[in-house]
Amino acid sequence: MLGAVSEAGLSLSEVHRFQYPPAESAGHLRWPFATIRDGIETGLAAARREATQPIESVGVDSWAVDYGLVDEAGALVEDPIAYRDHRTDGAIERVLREVPRAELFARTGLQFLQFNTLFQLYVHARAGLPARARRLLMIPDLCHLALCGSTTSEYTNASTTQLIDARTRGWADELFARLELPRALMPELVAPGTPLGELRPELGMGAMRVIAPATHDTASAVAGTPLLPGWAYVSSGTWSLVGTERPAPLVNEAVARANFTNEGGACGTIRFLKNVMGLWILESCRREWKAARASDLEALLQAAAGLGRSPGVVFPDHPRFFNPASMSAELLAALAASGQHVANEPALVARVVLDSLALRYASVIDTLEALTGERVPGIHIVGGGCRNDYLNQATADAALRPVFAGPVEATATGNVLLQAIASGRLASLADGRRLVEPPRRFEPRENAALAALAERYRELEASAARV
Repeated sequence: MLGAVSEAGLSLSEVHRFQYPPAESAGHLRWPFATIRDGIETGLAAARREATQPIESVGVDSWAVDYGLVDEAGALVEDPIAYRDHRTDGAIERVLREVPRAELFARTGLQFLQFNTLFQLYVHARAGLPARARRLLMIPDLCHLALCGSTTSEYTNASTTQLIDARTRGWADELFARLELPRALMPELVAPGTPLGELRPELGMGAMRVIAPATHDTASAVAGTPLLPGWAYVSSGTWSLVGTERPAPLVNEAVARANFTNEGGACGTIRFLKNVMGLWILESCRREWKAARASDLEALLQAAAGLGRSPGVVFPDHPRFFNPASMSAELLAALAASGQHVANEPALVARVVLDSLALRYASVIDTLEALTGERVPGIHIVGGGCRNDYLNQATADAALRPVFAGPVEATATGNVLLQAIASGRLASLADGRRLVEPPRRFEPRENAALAALAERYRELEASAARV
């Protein structure tokens, strides 16, 4: 994405898009980092061709929790293992035998997800770390290493590892010692907006600074969202991150029971949120349908929205939907197990997924209010999922709150705003958010189809909580 900030406002243009699906290699599901690096370099060249004036800076954000190991010379030792790899199956239980759950949450303030970096590194260390490894870097840190040689780690992405002390916002040294984890591999932490160095000359882009934005994509997305006071956000994509922006971590027994998390945000904020499985479920189904029939998204959503009633509901955060062999088969099996029988038709299955997500968002928002003791007057949905008007309206209906939708490219927006602040083009994030295009609004309305599902959904959610 090529971005510009001026008195006229904020502009973004897509100059290059590429894919890098993980693949099995050396016994694990891995990210092809050479493909990622090549895609970034191709994108830089495309940006140079499109830009009408010299480009001042570049910064990378990405998903969280995954990491790579580099050697003394800064070379990647092996391709990073992807978080959907099964190596962390059972890892939470193994770690909790050494550090009790309450103690671990009190120290880190992070939700328990089996793919958190803590559990990945625990398993990696027990299996044997490569002898050449000298530094552990998160995915965007690896990209910055390739761009300018930096070996630091930006705080917002590091905050997702469950290896950061929530009080000090530094590495939890005692936790490394207790679990015999390689503290020596961990890099220096830097804040969002930190200049990391000059772009490598051999990339042919001329003088350009590399600036760490909020490198966790959700942290950038929240930075790029013009949130109203007290409103919740949903960063909607493969995952849906549902939460609020707070000045400090909220760590107590109630938060631990609800499995909410405290992750770093831009400008010293904390993203108090919960992970929801998100549109991964629908996209996984679409990949299956594509092989046998049309899976055009717009037509699929129109067909799903046009159904007279909702065919059923599932609990979308059930572990069975994390990475099944067949997502559509898993959905149908989950429905049948709860006495709901739905035909394997794309529109029907899509409607189940969307209604389930809307009800899940509403439930998480209610829990958010209870945990913080603060009213949540509305919900701001950003990211690719905010283009889904059916889901936007269903969320408003289920949550009984207005929904704002947009920007679609919230992550790129926040990334550019943080670079602009670091470059002196903006005085503050508040100034930057005022440049963001106004969102679309969806008012809550009576929705008999969702209301009919609400009780069954609550039963499924309660049943999952007891497991």
